[in-house]
Amino acid sequence: MTPGARRPSARPAEAPARTRSSRTPPARPALPRHDDRRRTFPQLAPRKAPDGRFAATWWGNAWVESLEGTALDQARLARGRTYAQRGHVDAITVTPGRVVAYVHGSRPRPYRTEIWLRTLGDDDWETFLDQAAARPEHIAALLDKDVPHALEAVTGLLPAPGDLVPDCSCPDDGYPCKHAAALCYQAARLLDEDPFVLFLMRGRGEQELLADLTRRNAARSAAERPGAAPDLPTVPARAALAPLTGRGLPPLPPPLPVPAEPGRPAVFPADPEAPDPLALDLLAGEAAARAHVFLTTGRDPVAALTPWQDAVRLAAAHPGSGLTASTRALYRDLSHALDRTPTDLARAVAAWRQGGPAGLAVLEEPWDPPAGPFDRARPALLAAEHPAFRPWRNRLSTRTLQLRFGRDGLWYGYESDLDREDWWPRGTPEADPVGVVTTLLGR
Repeated sequence: MTPGARRPSARPAEAPARTRSSRTPPARPALPRHDDRRRTFPQLAPRKAPDGRFAATWWGNAWVESLEGTALDQARLARGRTYAQRGHVDAITVTPGRVVAYVHGSRPRPYRTEIWLRTLGDDDWETFLDQAAARPEHIAALLDKDVPHALEAVTGLLPAPGDLVPDCSCPDDGYPCKHAAALCYQAARLLDEDPFVLFLMRGRGEQELLADLTRRNAARSAAERPGAAPDLPTVPARAALAPLTGRGLPPLPPPLPVPAEPGRPAVFPADPEAPDPLALDLLAGEAAARAHVFLTTGRDPVAALTPWQDAVRLAAAHPGSGLTASTRALYRDLSHALDRTPTDLARAVAAWRQGGPAGLAVLEEPWDPPAGPFDRARPALLAAEHPAFRPWRNRLSTRTLQLRFGRDGLWYGYESDLDREDWWPRGTPEADPVGVVTTLLGR
């Protein structure tokens, strides 16, 4: 577009139409469930960024950069920023591909202002969901209202310069006009507070995204479960009831053998008429795990745990942790009660599933191991042609891999994005550090 043009006459192809044909059939009755594909946010209070940056998060600032990279008139852009800082933007409504608000200018009547952007296609969403469900730290970040850089890089979630198409009822021919610029700046504040607003702009609501992630996680959990349970001895009902007609009862059958592992509860479907599926899952899982320990050891597995260890154990007992709204509430409440973040809890859950209390200790307690297996690990790794690891206390690290030596004599594998120092437990602990690294590298 050249300077002085009124505004674009066409909107992105994926954006919804603004009019309805007279022959369009009437809409179906609304479903009883809440539809989060249309969200309206109240007017934001005036605010001036103390550091000169309008947004607080990296994705909010990327949104602002897309606006500023498109602007043809910096003076109008500056006035729009001032309008936003002074609270001239009324309530903002967000739907897929569209952001709408009334913006107050120099005239008494506010102007209707819109921002249009392209929605993502089904293939892009499939790629995004597969990447988000593949790593627990990505899900934990989303639940903690954070967007990992790796997810944005997969699908181009954030708009590039030129992706935002402004439209306004004012007579200003600027691109964008100051009212559209003000709306863009205020929208960045919404993205700071809740990145799911960005997902809605790109075409998917929060409920739909979490439901898709839940299905992927349930399928992966089912694949990881052990095979069919062994056949257990039974007594036919006919044989059990026959002695009742005689003079006595037969001796009781021998006790059933204790299974090697506690059973996993079924995946309870969401039903508004049924109890909370998360509560049922946790109750069943807790009962099975504690009963198994009592049967095999005769002791209470919870009595010796600290409150933090017990919270981690409780969250780890649920195979779908961190996905449904109920589980998000569980993570939020458990972490808040112990002055931690949901991300802290998700990382601790991964460590607990890797090695139980010993795995959690490896995550949280650096220590200085004595001479022996730790000192022999680096030469063994070099001999196996693995990258050089740098030592620190009980840890050996590269830019993306880390080995931690536990007090139990086992090596625990960790991974991080390149140079992020954001380590997450991976794989199964082993006595051989070369085997752990080989598993992490997928060889």
